[in-house]
Amino acid sequence: MSRNAPGFLPQVAFSILLALSLKPRHGYELIQQIEEDSGGKIKLGPGALYGAIHQLCEEKLITETAVQTDNPRRKYYQLTANGRKRLSEEMRYFETSISLAKKRHVFGASKLA
Repeated sequence: MSRNAPGFLPQVAFSILLALSLKPRHGYELIQQIEEDSGGKIKLGPGALYGAIHQLCEEKLITETAVQTDNPRRKYYQLTANGRKRLSEEMRYFETSISLAKKRHVFGASKLA
């Protein structure tokens, strides 16, 4: 997101894109999925969530979508093609980083470098 250092998404934005990779979701579903995906480590409030959603919409990484529901006031969001591409780029970076960390035996290391 453009407000931060170029190249990397903030944790909340990354988590939103990852949750939306499964299916379109409304805000409360996003909060639940992100908490589940993070093993309870990320607990978003509405302010943080909707601020990030607004920024992701401005950057055209996600978009509002029409979903037939019992509650017409709920707004659903989905990944755009650019959002899916950006998520893939982030995932490739993390895969490379994890591979490098394994080669360097970082996982399970008991001493600090």
